[in-house]
Amino acid sequence: MRKVVWITGAGSGIGAAMARHFADAGYDLAITARNRQSLEDVALALPSSTRVLIAPGDVRDRDLMAETAAEIAQNLGSLNVLCNNAGLNIPHRTWAELDWQSWDEVIEVNITGALNVIAATLPVMRPSGGVMIHTSSWAGRFHSAVAGVPYGASKHALSDISASLNSEEGKNGIRSCALCPAEVATPLMERRPGYDPSMAAEMIQPEDMAEAALFAAEMNPAVAVHEIVLAPVRG
Repeated sequence: MRKVVWITGAGSGIGAAMARHFADAGYDLAITARNRQSLEDVALALPSSTRVLIAPGDVRDRDLMAETAAEIAQNLGSLNVLCNNAGLNIPHRTWAELDWQSWDEVIEVNITGALNVIAATLPVMRPSGGVMIHTSSWAGRFHSAVAGVPYGASKHALSDISASLNSEEGKNGIRSCALCPAEVATPLMERRPGYDPSMAAEMIQPEDMAEAALFAAEMNPAVAVHEIVLAPVRG
């Protein structure tokens, strides 16, 4: 039986690369993002043998995430891997330019949204175990001034949430991994103040993140890869 992966934030960047890599590895997919058209574009590029459930939605919608997890299990037969990838950053990141509305949105998406997806997945995954992979950040491991105050705080929280899953859910065969990359060449990076597009080729690529996620997902079920920290090689 083919394994099933649910990828949030799958419409572009890291999430879209994860969709391609997991499909190439023989997984069936459920893909979530706010924009249906972006999901349909991602699905069109996948192998024809891949079953794909397009499930648009906002991770902040707790009830919808629970409904989506149940729909995945019903329509695709299982839910073996979660790529908890939806995330957000903003231009106004420093204490000097405090913007409560946008800061609250970062916390709501990066922490509450992630919690919603995890809580939705746990009841489906507990009976047979599985792997949860969370797109955290270098800023979730070390302080990063360029990443900003709310983003760094949210990713530190996500890394600890991942650790809590290994602590509490290992008995149910659930393993959790936090991916902690430095700069990744994605549309999110374009929101960084002073971003130079000419540097994108020297950054981590979305495909690198997808390979790391697949590595964690395919690990021996007796082994939990707690964290993968990645950074570009500095020339």
